[in-house]
Amino acid sequence: MLHDPVLLTETLELLAPKTGEVFLDGTLGLAGHAQAILERIGPSGKLIGLDLDPRNLKLARENLRKFSNLETYHSNFCELQRFAPANSLDGILLDLGLSSPHLDDAARGFSFRKSGPLDLRFNSEQSLTAAEILNKFPESEIAEILRNFGEIGISKKIARRVVETRRRKKFEKTEDLVAIIDAKSLLPQVFQALRIAVNDELNALETALNSAVGVLKTGGRIAIISFHSLEDRIVKNFFRDQKKLGNFEILTKKPITPSLAEIAENPRSRSGKLRGAGKIL
Repeated sequence: MLHDPVLLTETLELLAPKTGEVFLDGTLGLAGHAQAILERIGPSGKLIGLDLDPRNLKLARENLRKFSNLETYHSNFCELQRFAPANSLDGILLDLGLSSPHLDDAARGFSFRKSGPLDLRFNSEQSLTAAEILNKFPESEIAEILRNFGEIGISKKIARRVVETRRRKKFEKTEDLVAIIDAKSLLPQVFQALRIAVNDELNALETALNSAVGVLKTGGRIAIISFHSLEDRIVKNFFRDQKKLGNFEILTKKPITPSLAEIAENPRSRSGKLRGAGKIL
């Protein structure tokens, strides 16, 4: 079953997929955006779909099984150059948000509202988990993760409490972490910070953006949907820098955000921000 893709209409307007074009969706997810692109490029076009989560990739393949012009790979979008030669793509999409299965499946540990293991991995085949960070990383590194990836002002205090707590009992479940955070309003930022660290998300985004310059055709378009200020800042600054270099034109003067109607229908879309650019050279 397809999920509700965030900012679908706006993304399609930005990417403007046409018959016969070649696109790469670096975050295939449950394939809502991908299906819409495939319908517009037709059988003479091609979509390359990547996803780091093998379970999401399996669901996406099932959802898109009627399309013969689809190639899918279990891969991080930072490796997109492996699947697209230079100057080969008409468009690239990266939707950086969590998919519904991530949040709804307690066994993944992405939601602090559900009891589950402190996992937070997109790729279950990698070894690093949130529990390992909390149980083994030095206090200074934990504080740095919370400060840099969660923008938490009391990161040192929380890191100190983590280290004090793990001397008595290892962190295993989401509730173990929730229990030591006095300011419950910080929980989204704490879990975000750990998730970014576990999956090395910001480095992956920067690598993918740099790779996009080479694989896009002249006139090719890139659209990025981000869900927190760290990602959005990276995208904004990258597009600005590429404009100065004469490589890109910026297609969104300000980020496009979901309408009130979309937010009412899909509350998880509320923090989404869409930015786009087109390749000039």
